[in-house]
Amino acid sequence: MSGVDDAVAAIGVGVPVVLPFDTVYGLAADPLSEEASRRLYLLKGREGSQPSALVARRFDDLVECVPELRGDAEAIAQALLPGAFTLVFANPEHRFPWLTGSSPGTIGVRVPLLEGPGGDVLERVGVLVATSANHPGERDPASLGEVPEDVRVRAGAVVDGGRLAGVPSTVIDLSGPEPRLLREGAVSAAEALGRVASARSGV
Repeated sequence: MSGVDDAVAAIGVGVPVVLPFDTVYGLAADPLSEEASRRLYLLKGREGSQPSALVARRFDDLVECVPELRGDAEAIAQALLPGAFTLVFANPEHRFPWLTGSSPGTIGVRVPLLEGPGGDVLERVGVLVATSANHPGERDPASLGEVPEDVRVRAGAVVDGGRLAGVPSTVIDLSGPEPRLLREGAVSAAEALGRVASARSGV
């Protein structure tokens, strides 16, 4: 099994790693490197048309990557994060086109409430691209044993964080005039949309 140092080193040379996040085990890589991100997609077996989220320890780290998140988007995000949400915002400058798939005008972001080794890795690297450590259509892994063997073998590091909840983040699209729930996950639809409405009323 790999440690935090191993994972940080692998990410630094552009190799995807398996990490425990707040919801499920994920595949993670350096989002600033198109090559590293493509390696992540290849390892997962994901089509390039599918988007993946930017994940950071703090929202300020995301703003450094996507300055357009300042303003109303930042105010809403600060009311919801950290937490088990993936928030989709407008991406008018089409930043990170290798992560946004067939929707270059939007980008998904996460700030998980993350402790343990996964949080230690994220603290040290600042920002990651991450997706669940499974093959498309398969179960979201709650333990390392549920991560496909070929993914574990080919990853640059595999970090154990024990058993997780196994329910992915709730995805909300905030790029338009009204919020849209794209996936109900760790946070129920009613709670998620209620929190968004409260956050938007304060903007």
